[in-house]
Amino acid sequence: MRQRAEVRNGEFVPYATTAWPRLVRAAHLLTGDLDEAEDLVRTALARVRARWRRIPRDDIDFYVRRSLVRTHLGRARRRRAARLLTALLPARARRAVPVTARPADRRDALGRALAALPARRRAVVVLRHGEGLSEAEIAQLLGCSPGTVKAHTRRGLAALRVHPSLAARLAASTAPSVAPSPARRHPVSGARS
Repeated sequence: MRQRAEVRNGEFVPYATTAWPRLVRAAHLLTGDLDEAEDLVRTALARVRARWRRIPRDDIDFYVRRSLVRTHLGRARRRRAARLLTALLPARARRAVPVTARPADRRDALGRALAALPARRRAVVVLRHGEGLSEAEIAQLLGCSPGTVKAHTRRGLAALRVHPSLAARLAASTAPSVAPSPARRHPVSGARS
């Protein structure tokens, strides 16, 4: 029995070691904070390790991603509840509640823009464009319909486009660096192109 447990552990450690950078990158996009991202990955891997022998070997990545996203969404729900209930606490108890980093303290524009999205929408955008998963895979991972994933993606990208920290960067990158060329006429029809 002990030998079998060592074999299973021997499979988990190499997987966790090779998946660590990819998972931290995804978690960093989800959380916006590197320390919190590493903690999120550790928690997700610990949960996966507890169920390691029951996970089909061809679905390991799916289970790890699902654990990562569900852990993140659970934390976001708890934080939201704490924020909402903090106003109801007496002043003495309110001082004991730790203050998390505000979005204004975040360094990069993408981090600030992603932080403005609701947790589930942010997870969909990160999984779709950060991890490159298909809508069907995300729907299966989150336990929702592909239409819900499409709606979250569309709304999330629309919010990112108009977010002040990204809007300035997008305007600067799409502004023509040289004057546009004059409209040309088609040699036969004379239509402008």
